[in-house]
Amino acid sequence: MSEAQPDPSAIEERADIPLPSKARRSMPLWRDVLETLLLALVAFALLHLVAQNYRVEGPSMEPNLHAGQFLVVNKLAYRLGTLQRGDIVVFRYPNDPQRSFIKRVVGLPGDHLQIVRGQVHINAQPLVEPYVHEPGHYAHPPTVIEPDHVFVLGDNRDNSSDSHRWGSLPVRYIIGKAVLCYWPALYWGLVQHQWLVEQPTSLRSIDMESEPG
Repeated sequence: MSEAQPDPSAIEERADIPLPSKARRSMPLWRDVLETLLLALVAFALLHLVAQNYRVEGPSMEPNLHAGQFLVVNKLAYRLGTLQRGDIVVFRYPNDPQRSFIKRVVGLPGDHLQIVRGQVHINAQPLVEPYVHEPGHYAHPPTVIEPDHVFVLGDNRDNSSDSHRWGSLPVRYIIGKAVLCYWPALYWGLVQHQWLVEQPTSLRSIDMESEPG
């Protein structure tokens, strides 16, 4: 029975290969750590481009959102989709872009909007808003919403700085759509949006894909 014999030249070649030093053996570990850190930085940067967290301040969105809640905002929502009536959005306050507000979209470009004794009317039809527990005690004159603008209101109508005070919101100020509450644990879950219709007119929407960030 024959046995395979090792190739002497192969043995000699292996003998010429120096054994790795301790420093050389440690290099793969440093390389792994560096690659992990770089991947983590890239992942963090990509995540920041897609989403951002915000803390709700003030009572303007009561009873649906509460002060102290932490939300995840989808910053690509209106790059890949459409802005719809009833969406809850985070935006830069036009009069002070360093501040961020959160409100609900009730009017879209081209809408004829009027508020009569707290009741929002869109295109001469009352807007059904199940999330509002008490209508505002104010009015707003008939307004045609400009192109590339929306009309936003807080759900807590009498305690909100919104479009009924400072006018329509340019869509370029919108940061993104609130999608998830992750703290406190009591309120953990998806943010509930309402796709609203003025009765009996069907839902309208605007494509914001071409709008600057």
